[in-house]
Amino acid sequence: MFPPVLPVTRALLIANVVVFLLQMFLGPAITDLFVQWPIDFTGVGPRDGGFMLWQPLTSGFMHGGPGHLFFNMLALWMFGSPLEATWGEKRFTTYYFVCLIGANLCQLLVSSWVLASGGPNIYSLGASGAVFGLLLGYGMLFPNQRMIVFPIPMEIRARTLVIIYGALALFFGITGTQAGVAHFAHLGGMLFGWLMIRYWRGQPPFGKRRPPGPRMRIVK
Repeated sequence: MFPPVLPVTRALLIANVVVFLLQMFLGPAITDLFVQWPIDFTGVGPRDGGFMLWQPLTSGFMHGGPGHLFFNMLALWMFGSPLEATWGEKRFTTYYFVCLIGANLCQLLVSSWVLASGGPNIYSLGASGAVFGLLLGYGMLFPNQRMIVFPIPMEIRARTLVIIYGALALFFGITGTQAGVAHFAHLGGMLFGWLMIRYWRGQPPFGKRRPPGPRMRIVK
């Protein structure tokens, strides 16, 4: 059974599609300004674009092609609507943008370090960081929900799916394999999603669990 498309999820889907259409019509005029470029601390060498403060937000609504857009929007619908139904519109909106911006800040740190180390000046774009945050949130709220997700050819628990995707993102990011994918943005989305949920629950590192009450013994 497919989840209904709730208001905030629908608005995010529409916004991403509209921005992608603008990319197609306006080309580099919009792409170079609103994707996320690394920060150039060296100040030397050719630069294709520069970092601006709005880019950790705006780059999350831009995509590299129809396939990139389709799979991100499919995941946004699948995991976003159940979270919105559980949390409500305000909390879901907060969670989405915390994951989105947090993911892009993590990617910004990595890409800026690569540029400072003599690597290429490569921009990043896409909603994948926020989507990985939604996946993490879904796995935490519905850990035993069984689902089938491509390319895994069998039912799998949501919690297990989160662990697999997180481990793969970490492996690919550290080893540098599967180039052209912002793996550290994926990890950043998961990290900030986990922190946000822990904050709401009053769990460490934001609070302490309540100690169990005193034990009582009844002697018969």
